[in-house]
Amino acid sequence: MSLYAWLMLASFAGPFFLSFDKKVAYFRWWPALFAGIGLNLILFVIWDSWFTRTGVWSFNSTYVWDYRVLDLPLEEWSFFVVVPYASIFIYACLKAYTKDSWWQNKVRFLNYTFIIWSILVIIVFHDKTYTVVNFALALVILLVQQYWIKGKYMGYFWMAYFVHLIPFFIVNGVLTGAVTPEPVVLYNPEEIIGVRLITIPIEDSVYALTCLLLPITVLEAIQQKMQK
Repeated sequence: MSLYAWLMLASFAGPFFLSFDKKVAYFRWWPALFAGIGLNLILFVIWDSWFTRTGVWSFNSTYVWDYRVLDLPLEEWSFFVVVPYASIFIYACLKAYTKDSWWQNKVRFLNYTFIIWSILVIIVFHDKTYTVVNFALALVILLVQQYWIKGKYMGYFWMAYFVHLIPFFIVNGVLTGAVTPEPVVLYNPEEIIGVRLITIPIEDSVYALTCLLLPITVLEAIQQKMQK
């Protein structure tokens, strides 16, 4: 298997086998969870395919299979299922084993901090495709949460977001060349700000936010309807 495929398999294995923990019971989330992941998959495959075709980024053939669908290696398709599955597993564990009282009091502050940051970045770096699209999506979903949905779960979301950045950055570190001679994913330097967290473009931290919050928003909405 390719390096990318091994990375996805390793990322999925732990959360999957722990999905049957009695207190978390993550497997009970699956119907709503995969609805949210499905929306994620559609959205990010569209943008990923577009970015690949327009040269925003490319994939190193040394570390991925040759077969492509919509210009994307199969491993990239799996990323949009595996990473949300593993990331939301962290969210589920935090909901099962912790209280969000401290974080709930910070929701408004964190929402507005990222909203303002996103607006400023979009204005200043308006000519960077990956930067603008990334921050624009995060801006939209945070505005929807702040002014429309006002999800009571946002305290848990923010807790999970900061916790999940640790494994997310490990995975992204591998993909961006932290442990290999060349990156698996090669970013066009003209389309990103250029600020990196070791090898990871800072935009990926905002991508991680959208990739986590979008399926959580969908699954929480479905779960609330199922409970009525």
